[in-house]
Amino acid sequence: MEQTCEIIDMDQLDHGRFGSWSFSQDFCVTCGLCSSSCPASGIDGFDPRKFVRMVSLGLEDKVVEARWPWICTMCAKCEHVCPMEIDIPAMVRSVRGLREREKVPGVLHKGLAAALETGNNLSLPKEDFVFILEDVAEEIAEEPGFEGFTVPIDKEGANILTTIHNKLVNTHTEDLKHWWKIFHAAKEDWTVPSDNWEGTNWGLFTGDDEAMKIMAGRVAEQMEKLKVKNLLWPE
Repeated sequence: MEQTCEIIDMDQLDHGRFGSWSFSQDFCVTCGLCSSSCPASGIDGFDPRKFVRMVSLGLEDKVVEARWPWICTMCAKCEHVCPMEIDIPAMVRSVRGLREREKVPGVLHKGLAAALETGNNLSLPKEDFVFILEDVAEEIAEEPGFEGFTVPIDKEGANILTTIHNKLVNTHTEDLKHWWKIFHAAKEDWTVPSDNWEGTNWGLFTGDDEAMKIMAGRVAEQMEKLKVKNLLWPE
């Protein structure tokens, strides 16, 4: 395999560019534990150790334009094993936040825009969402021991409000049943909001703090509106 080597102009280095970040990137000892624990290591040459070094050297343009920050799953295994306690997932998120929003990978950018406009990443109309929930509830009610089961939508004064991951009303509706059956068996008082029900905050994953706050705030508003005591946010 032919190997290529990129020469970096020393004038590009700016050790102070990210000096205000509290992720301890300058303490990296290049031990490689992050790379060996990373489930995405090696994909398109991704190496968390190299990523940290690029940030430490202040190679802003290169690190922001790279695909690497978007390969990272932010699972935090690297942070867990790092002897210097470098917060690599938070660093990745901060780098993502530096990219122009129009250049954020397609599905994330479009999904977040949809969520801000409609309350969910799928732009799923309210009536379709309610139909899917009630349809799944009817399937549960056909099972022994769950006769008469219904899904409590917009129930005021419930003990728990639970958000929904968008894929659970798209491609994984069967996974809704597990939560609901547990609630039923435990005789839990719970509800699902029909508006702003999205449990996947892509503002968090794309490094968009303002969008993240908007989506989280909407969930809080639903709790206040329905007078619910506790929040179950599975995602």
